[in-house]
Amino acid sequence: MIFFPTFLRSLLLTSLLSFSAPMVLIAALLASLSLLTYIPVIEAIAQIAATQIMQFLAVFGSGCPLQGSLVIGFTCSLVGAMFNTYALYNYQHLRGNGRPC
Repeated sequence: MIFFPTFLRSLLLTSLLSFSAPMVLIAALLASLSLLTYIPVIEAIAQIAATQIMQFLAVFGSGCPLQGSLVIGFTCSLVGAMFNTYALYNYQHLRGNGRPC
């Protein structure tokens, strides 16, 4: 179990990055749509798109878009952590006997 501290550090970093990636993506998308509302030609399209995104997030958050984005972030974090665990297991397995699965 000499790899346990390294595994925990890797798992924490993977979970943090997997959580922050969809959060940054959602925030950037909503911010860019917010900026597009200042252009008169595409103002209506940007408002409709922002409303649709907020309604989509509200589905996952029981009516609250913020909770929906947190649910999506936590789900991505869990998937990233599971992938990291699988990759470490596969690496240990390949390293142990020297042949592929």
